Amino acid sequence: MQDPSAFFSPFCRPRCLAAAAPAGRAKLTHPGKAILAGGIAGGIEICITFPTEYVKTQLQLDEKANPPKYKGIGDCVKQTVQSHGVKGLYRGLSSLLYGSIPKSAVRFGMFEYLSNRAKDENGRLDSTRGLLCGLGAGVMEAVLVVCPMETVKVKFIHDQTSANPQYKGFFHGVREIVRSEGLRGTYQGLTATVLKQGSNQAIRFFVMTSLKNWYKGDDQNKSMNPMVTGAFGAIAGAASVFGNTPLDVIKTRMQGLEAHKYKSTLDCALKILKYEGLKAFYKGTVPRLGRVCLDVAIVFIIYEEVVKALNIVWKTE
Repeated sequence: MQDPSAFFSPFCRPRCLAAAAPAGRAKLTHPGKAILAGGIAGGIEICITFPTEYVKTQLQLDEKANPPKYKGIGDCVKQTVQSHGVKGLYRGLSSLLYGSIPKSAVRFGMFEYLSNRAKDENGRLDSTRGLLCGLGAGVMEAVLVVCPMETVKVKFIHDQTSANPQYKGFFHGVREIVRSEGLRGTYQGLTATVLKQGSNQAIRFFVMTSLKNWYKGDDQNKSMNPMVTGAFGAIAGAASVFGNTPLDVIKTRMQGLEAHKYKSTLDCALKILKYEGLKAFYKGTVPRLGRVCLDVAIVFIIYEEVVKALNIVWKTE
């Protein structure tokens, strides 16, 4: 019978063994390159897709318990543009931009760090290990970046749409939140965020790894056209949306200005179910689906292309 530890052994394999690998094995991506490429990809992506993130957050904060302010996606966009102009759809961009760059950097850096140790002697990463590496990357980005930045983002957007906004800008908002609530105020909804980001990246990297293995077959060094990478990324993004939108809704509520209404992540979920029904967990799915598919496609395309460029100017082998 095979030793169960054999499954996890790649994570513990000394890095020096790479030198003994066959000459035809796939090249490994240095974590340093992954961090740089991931940060660049994250910054560009969020500038393109932020309006859909804004609409998604607005719809999720527009609770049914109160008279709804918006009738749907189109009405949300219409009211925002009428009140604040097109630039109104970019309110809160700074808070998300400051978080998107380090978030993507941590995600890809951690994924490559783990996957380099999980690949077999031919440099191939199987789907199951891809899922585990994605899970590790998602948890790491949730703790180090996503939870504090998303809490600030949600509170900032919520504040800017109130009758009397308190925050004059991103840094002023952060200062006020920390002053009134302490550092803990930027870590609201940590459990929900870890669950959401962990499952998000586990699903995305599982799907992406599976599709890449199918496309490359036995040749792990086979080049991928950017359009193929984008298509695979969009599929991975769609899978993650349907897999964890309920967690995204709970996370948004736990990080809003009315987070005090909930005792815990479980209490938040139970109250949403009790007062708003099951379909409330999928509120904002359509705008999120469009954003995430575009988001993941753009990120993977830019990431892969930047890594290719870095491989030319930054020799790590």
